[in-house]
Amino acid sequence: MRSEPAKPANIAPAPVRTQPAHCDKHGPYDQSVVVILDRELRGGCPKCHRIANDEREERQKAQEALTKRMAISRKLGDALIPKRFEKRTLANYSAENEGQRKALSFCRHYVKVFDEIVESGRCMVLIGKPGTGKTHLGVAIANELLHKTSRTAVYRTVGSILQAIRATYDRHSERSEADILSSLVTPDLLVLDEVGVSKEQPSDFELTTLFAIINGRYEQMRPTVVISNLDAEQLPVAMGERGVDRLREGNLIVVPFDWESHRGKEGT
Repeated sequence: MRSEPAKPANIAPAPVRTQPAHCDKHGPYDQSVVVILDRELRGGCPKCHRIANDEREERQKAQEALTKRMAISRKLGDALIPKRFEKRTLANYSAENEGQRKALSFCRHYVKVFDEIVESGRCMVLIGKPGTGKTHLGVAIANELLHKTSRTAVYRTVGSILQAIRATYDRHSERSEADILSSLVTPDLLVLDEVGVSKEQPSDFELTTLFAIINGRYEQMRPTVVISNLDAEQLPVAMGERGVDRLREGNLIVVPFDWESHRGKEGT
């Protein structure tokens, strides 16, 4: 006759009580006390515990962001922000006229609500006359995210992207075209500068590359800031109508720069 397996005994949960306690930082609190095997296990200050957890999560996010940035940088082959633009910030942008103040306000708000921007993939275009501070503000947005949040951001000119991709066609290249495109689609924000800088009809290679980047980011709902000296009517020619359509979805922000050049006084 087969015996039945023994049923586990019901183990009563350890009794928990609370008692008054005092934290040197946060004052009085209710301390939980659990008795296990005749030993008292006393809980600590809940505020200290919560702060420690928050700090641990922030360190983990910062480490994950650093790892992600290093991976992107390795694929690009250089820094995320060119050395010349490392010190460009929203704080040191010189807003001397109403147009500049509005542009700065748009960019400050874009950074402030970036968590919402990422959720919607909302893009922004800084467009207008050369020498009016577009690059400064575009880079400043990326710098703010890189240095004050755990977000990733990359600044690139169209020319540098095309050059980097052409370099991968060398059979001795350590990077592939897919690596370059991935490094531009992956970041939380891409600042894409000098769109249509030649003011000539772009080649099929340029249009195909731009669309691959814009569409890749569109599919992942990742925002892009586009910088161009062209006007709104010329932009579809420089980027391709399909690329501009991708930018427009999600309520595109267009910031005009229609004042005179301050080149030499201010960043481009």
